[in-house]
Amino acid sequence: MHELKEKLKLAKTEIAKALKTVDPQELKSRVTQLETLMTEQGFWDDNEKAQKISQEVSELKKIIENWQNIERDCDELLGLVEVTSPEENPKEAEELREMVENFDQKWKDLVIMSFLSGEYDKNNVILTIHAGTGGKDAMDFADMLLRMYLRYAEKRGFQIEILDRSNGEDVGLKSATIMIKGYLAYGYLKSENGVHRLVRLSPFNTKHTRETSFALVEILPEIDTSKALDIDEKDLRIDTFRAGGHGGQSVNTTDSAVRITHIPTGLTTQCQNERSQLQNKEHAMKILHAKLQQLMQEQAAENLNEIKGGRKEIKWGSQIRSYVLHPYTMVKDHRTKYETSQVQEVLDGDIEGCIRSYLEQNFEAPKADLS
Repeated sequence: MHELKEKLKLAKTEIAKALKTVDPQELKSRVTQLETLMTEQGFWDDNEKAQKISQEVSELKKIIENWQNIERDCDELLGLVEVTSPEENPKEAEELREMVENFDQKWKDLVIMSFLSGEYDKNNVILTIHAGTGGKDAMDFADMLLRMYLRYAEKRGFQIEILDRSNGEDVGLKSATIMIKGYLAYGYLKSENGVHRLVRLSPFNTKHTRETSFALVEILPEIDTSKALDIDEKDLRIDTFRAGGHGGQSVNTTDSAVRITHIPTGLTTQCQNERSQLQNKEHAMKILHAKLQQLMQEQAAENLNEIKGGRKEIKWGSQIRSYVLHPYTMVKDHRTKYETSQVQEVLDGDIEGCIRSYLEQNFEAPKADLS
């Protein structure tokens, strides 16, 4: 019990430090401010904006409650450790150890939140997957990644909207763009940006040889277009075309799909998921705003990195993560050195370890490991 007591005392100290970063009082003030706004006449006239505010209030209340609960649970567990004897009650002692392990997981999840204070961290995320080198294997891998992120979003309780999908000729997909909606969605998923690599025995060749394939994942925060860059309509080329469904079948008999090209930069976005051309155009414009915002940030970073001596480019071959299914099973994040042999679990959406390792490496926050 002495070991558990010391771990919990450390956790109590670190919780106190974390609370200075999180500042529940500031969160409560934000909730009060938003709830006052929600009572104003005409608040629900803009349904999309109203839903975002309502969701933020719900998430903030959940965060406040979680921090209150973690403080209470830590104190209760410390009290139990004081009165539990492994010699007299071995069963109770084992149950207490399991309770501490569960507490540890909840504490780690809260610590991740304390990392997420960036400008866009609380925003929804626009996630795009492109099949890269590897033919059918790459297109199948892109589809596997899409499924992985959809599963992750479902486990997190995020909402999902598929904006665009271009299927492969025979299997998988060439590219797909989805919107994942939820408080801190971008903060959690920004670590996924980059090239992903799959190594496995190919199911698409007769010799069943080991093949390596790649897919590119692009992560963008959804930008509030009312506060975003002012885009001149003259700089846009808007093309419409007929949306295609799975297997090349038509999902619409009208030219509802929209492709927007920003002529000065050459950036292109498209959306074909909605039956309405207007809705597809709105989604495509949201993605364009996010891409232009990212481009400006990258240009500023390049100017800074010229002074600092350059930076590594994201390109095919400079993968951030590998998923190896043969000759052994392992997922390895090459930036953080995080590894796990639970490849299937990761591909089923359990990417928390990858996300946590990235955040812990790139941001300062209180310690969370009680192991």
